[in-house]
Amino acid sequence: MSPDPKVHKRYLDYREAHGYFARGVPMLDYASFAAADAELGALTARAGLDDEEEARRAELEALLFRD
Repeated sequence: MSPDPKVHKRYLDYREAHGYFARGVPMLDYASFAAADAELGALTARAGLDDEEEARRAELEALLFRD
């Protein structure tokens, strides 16, 4: 099964951002990135997140270098 082109593009963007901003933080492999990206997408799509879900969304956004 080939990777989703949209996820692959976001992974390439992540790798580039990681090179600039992630001093000393290990880079995610593609599988870990895809799982975190999917989790972030699910949280972003849901309305009415509780405090824990909002915190997790913020954590994932920081991990994946999303604004």
